[in-house]
Amino acid sequence: MHRTQRLVVLAIVAGTSLVAACKKKPDVAPAPDAGPGTPPAPTCDRACQDSIARARADSVDRANRERERLEAEARARASASARAAIEAKVFFDYDQSDLSASSRATLDAKLPVLRANPGMRLRIAGHADDRGSDEYNLALGQRRAAAVKRYLTDQGVDAGRLDVISYGEERPAMEGENEEAWRQNRRAEFEIVAGGDNIVVPK
Repeated sequence: MHRTQRLVVLAIVAGTSLVAACKKKPDVAPAPDAGPGTPPAPTCDRACQDSIARARADSVDRANRERERLEAEARARASASARAAIEAKVFFDYDQSDLSASSRATLDAKLPVLRANPGMRLRIAGHADDRGSDEYNLALGQRRAAAVKRYLTDQGVDAGRLDVISYGEERPAMEGENEEAWRQNRRAEFEIVAGGDNIVVPK
């Protein structure tokens, strides 16, 4: 073989080797070793899962208890409000037993509570200020209590649920010889004598 031919053959062989080398995939470098002190990948065994379940159950239980507490407080406030409506006093003008507009509004607020609690009974006590004789003020207190009872029965409350009594000037709400004390003493008061232990709140 001539020298020129040998050079051509060597060039072809060298080119073929270069192409093969270029097509060869590079080796993938291995992942570096984590080395000592590296924490293992997080896992959750059965004990871990049980702990998570208990924590969730405790959270639900706390939420339920909080909801029950808030509901109980709301019921207590509603019951206290109903009792306050029943026990709210009615006031009268001097030497009068007629009901004013504000007195009728106070009595109207009692009606839903009385209707929601058919077993509730009230004692209506009439009072007077200390002007006038004892006998006159006893009679005036009686008329005031009777006027209240009559209004409630006219609104459908059973008369058998309402007792009346007069204390006249014997039990003043405020001591004093002035208009403010007299105004506070011209009143009718309400005492729950039955059915007041578990008051049903009107809906």
